[in-house]
Amino acid sequence: MTTSPPPVNGQVIGLAHYASRATLERVLARSGTTFEQSVALRAVSDNGGTVERDRLVGRLTGALKIKESAARRTVDAMTAAKLLEEPTAGQVSLTDGGRELFESIRTAGNEIAARLYAGIPAEDLAAAGRVLTLVTERADAELAEA
Repeated sequence: MTTSPPPVNGQVIGLAHYASRATLERVLARSGTTFEQSVALRAVSDNGGTVERDRLVGRLTGALKIKESAARRTVDAMTAAKLLEEPTAGQVSLTDGGRELFESIRTAGNEIAARLYAGIPAEDLAAAGRVLTLVTERADAELAEA
């Protein structure tokens, strides 16, 4: 008798998230980078290397569901560590060191993703992406109402 895979639910999503995040955390640990810092590096890079500090804090609080004070501490720590700099008041930019660190994290993350998603049909990945995007939108809407 074979068992069929469970339907998608919070537990299945959570297990997949934590398992894949743990693989990335090993990469981050080698450079002394936190997961929150890796998300911040990506956010700044995605905005061309410079972003308004408040927008970055908002991205961290929204994406990671953390308190604003925790997001601000992350950005402050990254500035103190010279991963980010403040070219003008209210803005942060990647330093050369921050850019190099992000590129190494992105490369390692892409390699991990290639291994984890290898052999999964594109239509399955597209369906999973649609479902997870919808679940995220609904959860964000509920959080906004609270």
